Amino acid sequence: MQKSQDVLVLLRQIIRATELHDKHLSRDTGLTLPQLISMQTLHQHGPMTVGALAKEMNLTQATVTSILDRLERKQLVTRVRSQEDKRKVLVYPTAAGLDLLESAPAPLQSILIEEFEKMAEWEQTLIVASLERVSNILGAHKLDAAPILDIGALDRSGQHENENG
Repeated sequence: MQKSQDVLVLLRQIIRATELHDKHLSRDTGLTLPQLISMQTLHQHGPMTVGALAKEMNLTQATVTSILDRLERKQLVTRVRSQEDKRKVLVYPTAAGLDLLESAPAPLQSILIEEFEKMAEWEQTLIVASLERVSNILGAHKLDAAPILDIGALDRSGQHENENG
């Protein structure tokens, strides 16, 4: 029984750490994690179409469109019709968006990835196998999930704009 209690405590600690980091991120930047990652992706890869951004982030185009709508209202991104191909609309971070990125804390998932990559391959494999087993036990393996360590809806469409917008 003790081992199962340990597992529950560890899962709750992970969930709680994610929640606390999300609140810290939101308080410091005014952005949700998916919004910050969208901004970082645009900064790293340059102007992109919504479809290309969605593919890069492993999210649906509808979700990314919702995220970009909120970022555009905050004047952190802008959409501009491509000069080379008028059918394409490219998303650019604005100067204000780039300034915000400079002061933004590192996402929790970046910290996890950095530390995970330092581990030996056998340890990485062990962790993945263990998490797959937990996911299967909980029936979570059937759920669609993006590689973003975040709690709740990725586009926050059901929440008030000033809360997570």
